Amino acid sequence: MLASGQSGPAQEAVENQLAAENAARATPPYDVTEQIGYLLRRAYHRHLAIFQEHIGDPQMTAVQFATLCALERQGQASQKDLIAATAIDQGTIRGILERLQARGCITLDKDRQDARKVLVAITPAGRALLDEMIPRAREITHRTLAELNPAEQAAAIFVLRKMF
Repeated sequence: MLASGQSGPAQEAVENQLAAENAARATPPYDVTEQIGYLLRRAYHRHLAIFQEHIGDPQMTAVQFATLCALERQGQASQKDLIAATAIDQGTIRGILERLQARGCITLDKDRQDARKVLVAITPAGRALLDEMIPRAREITHRTLAELNPAEQAAAIFVLRKMF
């Protein structure tokens, strides 16, 4: 404020600049390690490490396991259905299906009504492998969430589901 008790454009500009400087000082510096994307990546990488250590099959990846689980739940499915069920992109799903087929875990067949469509089904060998791995997968989930108490575990699952 001016000495006479009136404010003018110059005084207002000075006050705005001071307010901006104070706000800048009050805002903590940007720390990428405190951002959601970074934290989600860290949690995911931790989970993947636990998965690889405890799944019991060095050839099985988390996305291959998710694909087998989706096929077990849905039965025969198209690649589009698997993409929707697993949140795996189209470029990645092809490689996953090739590796699972090479292991005898799935079959790939042309759709009789649409020759462009490939239908994927889990084989008895894939089902047996999945049956062996599901108890381990439950343990992997337990280990991934082990640093959280039961209420925090429920809250984490709730919040993550709400995000998509």
